Amino acid sequence: MIDRNLARGLFLVAISLLFGIWSLRYQIGSFSRAGPGLFPLLVSGLLFIIGAITVIRSRFIEREAMVFNVKNVALVLASLVGFAVISEYINMTVGIVFMVFVSTIAGTSYSVVRNIKVCVGLLAIAFAMSKLLGVNLPLY
Repeated sequence: MIDRNLARGLFLVAISLLFGIWSLRYQIGSFSRAGPGLFPLLVSGLLFIIGAITVIRSRFIEREAMVFNVKNVALVLASLVGFAVISEYINMTVGIVFMVFVSTIAGTSYSVVRNIKVCVGLLAIAFAMSKLLGVNLPLY
């Protein structure tokens, strides 16, 4: 039996190492003058710490069997592809709403009220990034 928590931690560690090592190909710079590789290196470092904690924690908690549900994977991938296509041809606001409502079908419980709250939160973050940070997002 493959332990779900151990596999989750090892996957996070592998992804963090992949992006962390790849970010070293770019100039790191310093905190006062950050290069293009600094942010991905910091994020991958944090992801590595979370993955390592998950691996260590998996040794102390009860093992859970890893279940691979093809339908759920397909739903999440469809929601991400739909988000990208809708954001490109309509706008990102509709894309975010589509992604939230389709991807949550893969969960154990479906709540329209919770989905609306998640949409409002994600849209607030997107509008803040657009208006406060000047990121060019096709929100409308």
